[in-house]
Amino acid sequence: MADIDSGMFRQVMGAVPTCVTVVASIADEAPQAMVIGSFGSVSLDPPLVQFMPGKSSATWAHIEKARKFCVNVLTDAQVDVCNSFFKKDVDPFTTVEWTTTDNGSPKIADCLAYMDCDIHEVVDGGDHWIVLGRIVEMGAADEGKPLVFFRGGYGTFEAI
Repeated sequence: MADIDSGMFRQVMGAVPTCVTVVASIADEAPQAMVIGSFGSVSLDPPLVQFMPGKSSATWAHIEKARKFCVNVLTDAQVDVCNSFFKKDVDPFTTVEWTTTDNGSPKIADCLAYMDCDIHEVVDGGDHWIVLGRIVEMGAADEGKPLVFFRGGYGTFEAI
């Protein structure tokens, strides 16, 4: 097999637009969350979705302990919400409006969609984990556009 240059890999994969989500849980008595672009559907029966946190993620270690999470699909109006989860000096859960799902995970207000999940399986995926979540509750807004990450920046989707 040929060696794949990591810089080229990032450049090529940057040409693939991804939906911006916040995966959140309550673990160790505190809300935990991470911004994830590697989210997708897996199966209708059973209803499964997936995301891929890095193996070195301390946040993932907390979420894995909780054994459940909520995927919050952000709208194009929620760039500030997204960026709040990258700040280290302020707890984003003190500035972002959210409630708790029936399953006990944080659901961010005004998202395009949400999927509340129990962890179904965690699979080794190189330097990331492939987390399969079994949906226990879900919903979607009637209107809005997704926040999309593409070539290193945020954008949205326009149907043609």
